Amino acid sequence: MNENFSTIDYIVFAIYAITIVSIGLFVSRKKKGEEQTAEGYFLAGKSLPWWAVGASLIAANISAEQMIGMSGSGFAIGLAIASYEWMAAITLIIVGKYFLPIFINQGIYTIPGFLEKRYGKTIKSILAVFWISLFVLINLTSVLYLGALVLDTILGVGDGNFVITAIIGLAAFTALYSLWGGLASVAWTDVLQVALLIFGGLLTAFIALDYVAPEGGIINGFIYIYEQVPAKFSMIIDKGEMMMPNGKDAWWDLPGLAVIIGGLWVANLYYWGFNQYIIQRTFAAKSLKESQKGIIFAGFLKLIIPLIVVVPGIIAYVLNMDADGIVSVASADAAFISEAGGIMPDKAYPWLVNEFVPVGLKGLILAALAAAIVSSLASMLNSTSTIFTMDLYRAHIHKNASEKTLVNVGRLSALVALIIASTIAPLLGNLEQAFQYIQEYTGLVSPGVLAIFILGLFWRKTTNRAAIWGAILALPVALFFKVGSKGWVQNSSFEFLFPNLPWMDQMAYSFIVVTLIMIAISWFGGKGQNDSRGIVIGKGYFHTSRGYNIGSAIIIVILVILYAFFW
Repeated sequence: MNENFSTIDYIVFAIYAITIVSIGLFVSRKKKGEEQTAEGYFLAGKSLPWWAVGASLIAANISAEQMIGMSGSGFAIGLAIASYEWMAAITLIIVGKYFLPIFINQGIYTIPGFLEKRYGKTIKSILAVFWISLFVLINLTSVLYLGALVLDTILGVGDGNFVITAIIGLAAFTALYSLWGGLASVAWTDVLQVALLIFGGLLTAFIALDYVAPEGGIINGFIYIYEQVPAKFSMIIDKGEMMMPNGKDAWWDLPGLAVIIGGLWVANLYYWGFNQYIIQRTFAAKSLKESQKGIIFAGFLKLIIPLIVVVPGIIAYVLNMDADGIVSVASADAAFISEAGGIMPDKAYPWLVNEFVPVGLKGLILAALAAAIVSSLASMLNSTSTIFTMDLYRAHIHKNASEKTLVNVGRLSALVALIIASTIAPLLGNLEQAFQYIQEYTGLVSPGVLAIFILGLFWRKTTNRAAIWGAILALPVALFFKVGSKGWVQNSSFEFLFPNLPWMDQMAYSFIVVTLIMIAISWFGGKGQNDSRGIVIGKGYFHTSRGYNIGSAIIIVILVILYAFFW
């Protein structure tokens, strides 16, 4: 174990773990003779207040993928990666105003459940299997691996031997409180976990900022890193403007204005609007109005997340660069050097904690990191089990299953998913920028899914056949745009057929192509008539409260100022 991790640190972390498990079990308790219902287990009995909804949205979102992966991207690219967070604040406003009213009025448990009501059972089953596969093989697996990497760096000796132990520990801890209590346990523990995450994250950032400035001070630290690496504070990156430690042009990951008016909208709308483990907590709110309040609360929290997850990466870069302002194998701390001899940006956050957080506070910071990891794992598990139970088991295996059976199947399916993900996680190995890697490969399917939902929500002529073909063709279309950028046909006679585009632009073009295909199939197949399952949107359907509108306006004004300053 790390000799800098003191007894008091272990005690603080143990208190956190005991508290989370106790809260999770307490809120899910039932009176003697009372049984858990499917609505109680999967939707927390639709009892969540706005502040629990907002906190749970952020807790589900911020995990090792952000804390470690986005800090690594901050190290490699800079503040531009914060567009994922800041543009998400606007996306949340759109979701709250235009998507939630339809979803909640439909009375659904899951996103695939909406597809069944809007299109039919076939498309629901196709995408239910897709989401379960995505959650288990990509999301759960990556969060477990990255979370274990953090624990290995802070608790272990940083050589990777502790990773498997940490994966098992994280999985067991998550299962201990979330499998029994369902979404109620997940959401209510998220309130504490988000408070701890933000406090611990800000504390780490402030300690690092105070250290990096020669004269000390948080404000001085900001000024110092800005003066040392001004290019890393550019929100809009031009081609050739910034080279990452691996020699790659950062423009290929964040291609200029695409982060404001291009492909990032595809990723954000898909993630915040149609991703089960995110949107599920809004279905559990007391009412639509309460859910929308939670959305705005989450939007405000998103504004400060870059300070927690991106700025530490920039600080780590400054502390490891040479006289020419470049981080190289010669200038970087040994913790950043991979076995292959390259720079590993994803070591930035754990390295800062290990090197600069004082003994006695490490336990608190580790608890904050664990909160980010465990809350996301719990959310993904709950959503995986919800989709499997409600959209596959009840629909195709046991249509008349009792409430007790549904809850038990939910618990068992979550456990199986966790075991599979824990088995695969150690195989991920070294990823240079985990956050970008996950976004890029999720982007193969998100454009098609987004097209299916957007047309299903807002164009009544969209047909079931069009949705099925959209789902079938989404991956081939995305791979067409991927081929050129990956060089898979380089120097072949077919090279001219495939455009070489940044992956964010690939998402935008994939979305447009799949949308046009669906429009054509719907128009000609439906003879220009409205589909019988089309959503009828009446007058005042998207009306929002004065508080929601004021909160939205404030968020937008703050974002305009931030982008104007860091352009």
